Amino acid sequence: MALTSLDKKNQYALLTINRPEALNALNEDILSEIHEHVESLNSDKDIRGLIITGTGEKAFCAGADIGQMASFNPEQAEAFARKGHKTMNAISGSDLITIAAINGFALGGGLELALSCDMRIASENARMGLPETGLGIIPGFGGTQRLSRLVGPALALEIILTGTQVKSDRALQIGLVNQVVEL
Repeated sequence: MALTSLDKKNQYALLTINRPEALNALNEDILSEIHEHVESLNSDKDIRGLIITGTGEKAFCAGADIGQMASFNPEQAEAFARKGHKTMNAISGSDLITIAAINGFALGGGLELALSCDMRIASENARMGLPETGLGIIPGFGGTQRLSRLVGPALALEIILTGTQVKSDRALQIGLVNQVVEL
């Protein structure tokens, strides 16, 4: 199975992360594929919107692949963070209307991926947060700035410092997601 899939229908594209056994965790290859898809869609004049989701009901994206990150030396870790940042900037800077369809966990880099989209629609069972701060890791894909702009500095600081998972109903209440839907 490919790490991502891209399906075009009418004027939108559906980009799906296909790594359910790892809760759709982001690795270097997935970041590259997402970036390539976004760049390709930006030049496709028939496509006006992009929906990003993850395979399965458990996770939209549970963040960066910690197993892969554990093997990184400092230079590789910095390169991975830069690649993630570049990918998120490609999404947020795209002229496409981008929507994160959050089905399940959106943690760490997964939340940062969702935050790079114009809108976020979450399932009732969705949980969002930045738990990497509990591991002494700084969110590296630009999500802390996007989170602060979206929910305000006080709530962003609470989410970042506590690593607490925000349930979908609370996420809707604070403006982290635009809508909550049944699966």
